[in-house]
Amino acid sequence: MAAERAGPGSAEPAGPRCPQLQEPLGRLKKSKQQVCDGFTIRALMRNTVVRGPPLAGAFKERPTKPTAFRKFYERGDFLIALEHDTKGNKIAWKVEIEKLDYRYYLPLFFDGLCEMTFPYEFFARQGIHDMLEHGGNKILPVIPDLIIPIKNALNLRNRQVMCVTLKVLQHLVVSADMVGEALVPYYRHILPVLNIFKNMNVNSGDGIDYSQQKRENIGDLIQETLEAFERCGGENAYINIKYMIPTYQSCILN
Repeated sequence: MAAERAGPGSAEPAGPRCPQLQEPLGRLKKSKQQVCDGFTIRALMRNTVVRGPPLAGAFKERPTKPTAFRKFYERGDFLIALEHDTKGNKIAWKVEIEKLDYRYYLPLFFDGLCEMTFPYEFFARQGIHDMLEHGGNKILPVIPDLIIPIKNALNLRNRQVMCVTLKVLQHLVVSADMVGEALVPYYRHILPVLNIFKNMNVNSGDGIDYSQQKRENIGDLIQETLEAFERCGGENAYINIKYMIPTYQSCILN
């Protein structure tokens, strides 16, 4: 007996006519996801992906601004010139360093710590070390005027500028008597950036870290600077350092 064909009125099985289209449509529905901010009404809806918080940018470099040191140098107000010898470049002072007005010149040279182009960066950094070496008792009264330039240089968060500034701070605390103690009230301006970069060390594995030999490792320089602050800052130095940088451990044995 021949099988009867289904007529127009015959019942058909329930379900889609094209089962092969069911899976792609399901994938298409799943792919339509909305991205929104957290703590909003849309974040509670289905097929919604919450956007993560933006980066805080704690380690991001800040843009530099024209410094007063560059302005005065280009105007010819500094009695300095570039001198070449067998050991490299150095500053030829046209006047005895001991006779300089430190209250006027030293803050200007510290303002040049933000410079990163030659010859401004060379004159500023080398000039600071020369003046700290020959300043003596003239350095202590100028300490309050040096805090803002130091803070501005550290806040740039530029690795090169930070390394140079940390070396200058180490020279500053030993340049004259009572300078280390005079810096203690200003730790709240200097140390916050150091707390951010304190643990930034180079993990070279089995390789050789040449930055340690060149003293360009920020983590090591910060540790050296904090230890110099503690040794030269008197009895209140450690507790003030510990308040700003809780992970710091004293380098002086009890």
